Amino acid sequence: MAGFFSSLKNAYTLFRTIDLAKLESLSRKVDLAKMMDSVSSLDETQLQGLMKMMDTPHKKKELPPVEGDFYHLGEEALKDEDRALQLKVRDFLEREVKPVVNHYWLRAEFPFELIPKIAELNICGLTYQGYGCPGKSNLMEGILAMEMARIDTSISTFFGVQSGLAMGSIYLLGSEAQKQEWLPQMQQLKLIGAFGLTEPEVGSAAAGGLTVTAKRQGGKWILNGRKKWIGNATFADVTVIWARDLEDNQVKGFLVRKDTKGFSAEKIQDKMALRIVQNAVITLRDCEVEESDRLQNANSFKDTARVLKMTRAGVAWQAVGCARGAYESALHYTRTRKQFGKPIASFQLIQNHLVEMLCNLTAMQTLCFRLSQLQDQGLLTDEHASLAKVFCSMRTRDVVSRAREVMGGNGILLEHDVARFVADAEAIYSYEGTKEINTLIVGRAITGFSAFV
Repeated sequence: MAGFFSSLKNAYTLFRTIDLAKLESLSRKVDLAKMMDSVSSLDETQLQGLMKMMDTPHKKKELPPVEGDFYHLGEEALKDEDRALQLKVRDFLEREVKPVVNHYWLRAEFPFELIPKIAELNICGLTYQGYGCPGKSNLMEGILAMEMARIDTSISTFFGVQSGLAMGSIYLLGSEAQKQEWLPQMQQLKLIGAFGLTEPEVGSAAAGGLTVTAKRQGGKWILNGRKKWIGNATFADVTVIWARDLEDNQVKGFLVRKDTKGFSAEKIQDKMALRIVQNAVITLRDCEVEESDRLQNANSFKDTARVLKMTRAGVAWQAVGCARGAYESALHYTRTRKQFGKPIASFQLIQNHLVEMLCNLTAMQTLCFRLSQLQDQGLLTDEHASLAKVFCSMRTRDVVSRAREVMGGNGILLEHDVARFVADAEAIYSYEGTKEINTLIVGRAITGFSAFV
C-alpha cells in the first residue's frame, strides 16, 4: 500500500507541473482519467524515467551523412594531394555542373561554357607522361571518372572521349610529331577530339568488319564510308577515324581535321540517354587525309584494342559513378520524404532497397579499385577490363532501378536526378562493348575456347 501512495504522490507531482491551460487543451485530446490510472500504475523507477524524459530538451535527430563510399576506399587509398584533387573536382561538379545539368540534358544541348572551367582543373590526360599532362595514377583517373558520373554521365562521357579515346589514341599510337602537335592543346581543352569506330551497320563486329575504307594515293589517303554514335563529333577539332585499308585489309587510324573536305558530321536526334553528349553520324566522301595524319603506330585492330582496353576501365568507373549518384539521391530523398507521419527511410521495405543498392555499389567500387591497381601495376588484361564492364554495367541497372522505385512517382521527374541516371545507365550498358561481347572476352580467357563467330 505504501508503494501505491508513493506512486500516486509522484503522479500528482507530475500533473501539478502541467499548466492548467495546457491541461485543458490536453483534456480535449486524451482521456485524462485513463492517463491518470496509467501513470498511477508506474513504479518509482518508471516515474523517475518519465520525469527525466520531460525535463530533457528535445533535440533534432542527427542523421549520418549521405555517403556512397561505405568502406571509405577513397580516403584510405589516396595520397593527401590526390584526395585533395578528388574533393576539388567534386566541389566543382557540385557548384558548376549540378545546377545546370538537367537544363541541358532536357534540351539535348552541350554546356560549352563549362569547357574552360574544366580545363582549369588540369585533369585532362591525367595518366599520361609529358605534353603538359599531370602523370597521375590510373586509380586517380578512375576515381575522377566516378566523381563526374556521380553528377552527370554525359559530362563524364564527354571527358572520357576527350581524355581517353581521342588523346589516348594519339598518345599510344601516334608519332612524336603528332603527339607534340595535338596533346598539349587537347590537354588544356583548347582543341577537342572525337573517336570514330562504330558504324551504322557495324558495332560489335568492328574487329573484322569495318566498312569505312582507306585507299592510299601517293602521299594521301582517301576515306569513304559512315560512322555512327561518335561523341563530340559535331564540334571536335580532330576526329580519330578507324578505317580498313583496301590494300592489306588491316584497320588503320587517321586524324581527320575539322572542316576537311569530304568530312561531315550530323547530330543524332531524339536520344533517351546521354542527351548532353553530342553524338553524330559521320559521312566520309572521298575524304582526303595526308599520310602525316595517319596514326603511325596503328597497323591493325589489335592496336585499336589497346586504346579500348585502357578506356574500358574508365567506363566501369563511370558505371560506379552513375550508381552512386542514384543511390545518394535516393537516400537523401527517402530521409526527407514523409508518408504516414514519418520519413519513408524509416520503413523496412525502403531500407531493404537502400541496403541492396549499397551492396551493389560497394561491390562495384571494390572491383574497380582492384582493376585500377592492376592497371597501375602494368598487369591489366582485356579480360580484366571486360569483367569490370560486364559486372558494373549490370549492377548499375539494378541500382538505378531501385533508386527510382523508392521515389515512387517522383522518380520520373528530372528535378530529383534519378530519372536521368536511369536513362543514362542504359547507354553505359551498351557502349565500349556490349555485355555479350565483354562476356565472350572473359569466357575465352577462363575456358580457353573462343565463342566468337
